[in-house]
Amino acid sequence: MNKELSLDATVLPKELNIILSFIKSESEGSLCSFDADVFTGINWSLFLELIRHHRINPYIYKQIKRIDKAYIPVYVSEELRRDYQQNTFRMLRLSAEMEQLSKLLSNHNIEVLFLKGPALAADLYGDISKRTCSDLDILISIDNLDRAHDLLVALDYVKDDYFSTVLNDWKWRHHHVTYMHSQKNTKIEIHWKLNPGLSYEPTFAELWERRKKSSIASFPVYMLGYEDLFMFLASHGARHGWSRLRWLVDIDRIVRHPMNWEKEIVCLKKYQMAHVGGQALVLASNLLATPLTKEMNTLIEGKRPVHLAHAALFYMKQMIHLHREPLPDDVARYHKRHLFSLMSNQLKVLHILSFLYPYPMDVELLPLPKNLHFLYFPLRPFMWLWRKTRRHSWS
Repeated sequence: MNKELSLDATVLPKELNIILSFIKSESEGSLCSFDADVFTGINWSLFLELIRHHRINPYIYKQIKRIDKAYIPVYVSEELRRDYQQNTFRMLRLSAEMEQLSKLLSNHNIEVLFLKGPALAADLYGDISKRTCSDLDILISIDNLDRAHDLLVALDYVKDDYFSTVLNDWKWRHHHVTYMHSQKNTKIEIHWKLNPGLSYEPTFAELWERRKKSSIASFPVYMLGYEDLFMFLASHGARHGWSRLRWLVDIDRIVRHPMNWEKEIVCLKKYQMAHVGGQALVLASNLLATPLTKEMNTLIEGKRPVHLAHAALFYMKQMIHLHREPLPDDVARYHKRHLFSLMSNQLKVLHILSFLYPYPMDVELLPLPKNLHFLYFPLRPFMWLWRKTRRHSWS
């Protein structure tokens, strides 16, 4: 590989580099071979913690159970075996729930695309047990949200109202809402967009037109077409700093499938995400030895994809949990800057301008009748200054 495209994996823990070797071998269908001294001084507790953090137990377990038992402590193999079995049962339950959900929504004329979950595992990995998943992510048209809500509530799902809203800002600031089933312990995320915040992306109608049928269920289950799926997986992983290797393994798997890369590149450029796709390919080729074709290489030209890939190592070497709030101050600051760096120049301008749009916290600070909410627009700069002043006066 060109030195300019190389990443320094030595900044990652030794245990993580061994895990990466296991993943490479599993992807290539070979057995990972190590010298005995490679395992000398391994922190096996950290090894297990990293595997669980990155949600890649199935890939590692498939390799571990074929390694000489003298190299791996028995308790490590047993822990991985239990995790693997639990994940297999979970994926079977989610598969049944996915088919039921697809049938329910389809019977009520609601078109639905399954973004990840068992459908993705079956399609990219050929086996639902080879990928972990904790919930079902579905994408529907925003026009069908209310009807889908009623159907889920009828099935005893409970909506998690985790965000407040003002002047319908939820439609563009957020991109999904969560439902939980207390008895089944199943979580469903209903998406109306692929990405949160301001973004350029295909309409649901366009995604539906390019949909792909999954082979996982007897009742038709649909997922994103490969070109849209790569764009979604790349943007999703980038948005989370690639802090879990599972998302990068998804990239490795989809790249190894036949894709129309000419269409893919046009699509990524249209939605101003070519650099994000490039970041994913740089990371996958460096860390997972993902093979890149001549067409893919056009996405990693220039400094930006490589710079973004280097930036993602910050998350990997520290095992950062972005959903475990509050984040440490240094991580929160870094992540905020990284998210901004992922935006195109147009989106950066729109993002800055979006601060002029009222926030729910403005309503908390100065409650106004709903018919006067439009006043929050001219008041927004003064309320921002007021909050800043109060915060400094308390510190």
